[in-house]
Amino acid sequence: MTLLVLCDHDRGVISDSSFEALTFARSIANSKNISLQAVLIGQGAEQAAESVISFGVETVKVASHECLTDYGPEVWSETLTQIANETSAKIIVSCGTDRGNEVLAHVAARLEMPFLANCRKIQIENDSSTATRIQWGGSLLEDVTSNAEVQIFSVEHHSTEPEAQSSSGGGSIVGFEPDLDSALTRTIVVDRVVRTHGITLTTAPVVVGGGRGVGSAEGFAPLEELAEEIGGVVGCSRAVTNNGWRPHSDQVGQTGNRIAPEIYIASGISGAIQHWVGAMAAKNILAINTDPEANMVTKAGYAVLGDLHEVIPAITAEVRSRRNA
Repeated sequence: MTLLVLCDHDRGVISDSSFEALTFARSIANSKNISLQAVLIGQGAEQAAESVISFGVETVKVASHECLTDYGPEVWSETLTQIANETSAKIIVSCGTDRGNEVLAHVAARLEMPFLANCRKIQIENDSSTATRIQWGGSLLEDVTSNAEVQIFSVEHHSTEPEAQSSSGGGSIVGFEPDLDSALTRTIVVDRVVRTHGITLTTAPVVVGGGRGVGSAEGFAPLEELAEEIGGVVGCSRAVTNNGWRPHSDQVGQTGNRIAPEIYIASGISGAIQHWVGAMAAKNILAINTDPEANMVTKAGYAVLGDLHEVIPAITAEVRSRRNA
């Protein structure tokens, strides 16, 4: 039996989400003595293959073709489907990112198999599987049993800590050339515009978030100042973007970005479930709010009950004081 893991990459740079999927899938493969194989598709895949080997895969399938110039859901899914057929794969996995879920949904349609998205736990028993997956943005956990011939599922993003093996295990890198119709490239990335440099909201170790309590677009200046001092970025709640104070790209939540920083400083945010879904993967949460009953305060590991317009500048001043001491 073969377990395939689709590994996402950006022109040869593997995404951390792929390491999450590999770590999750490795535990299944080891427990069931299944062959663990990774799949890399498109230009740059070869240079990314070496970093995948260290996660204990037996084989890395590197797919190349003149149609595989960049990411495209149709051309990637057809390639992955052909590899699944060639290897007689019984399990296909990716991380539950937008791209991972999109490709696996296409693969499931091509194979006429069900697809379980955003799973936290998978138990494989003989020809069936039992999965626990998130629904409604994480407010509901659903247990699902599938007896499909090919098990296709994605792993909830940020639910697994990536962990390489102490030794690579001597996995091999094997080329694969799919048979592709150029019509599949009708949906493919053809150009890129760099909008942000350095750390981003989804990769930052520190996020300073602001909600309706900030009061205005100008009110975010102290948050920007604090974020700059501690090497973080600024995020916000949906109420903020609805008011036009910050762009949607800064929004944390179910309809925005899901973050997983070392610490999330949530200031003036009530903590509605939609926002909590985007922030709950943070290692630590510090809530700053005047309302002790606010959802974000009750769920946070640490809280400061006070006016954020006084607390945020005080934190910034203390950081500077200690740095200059």
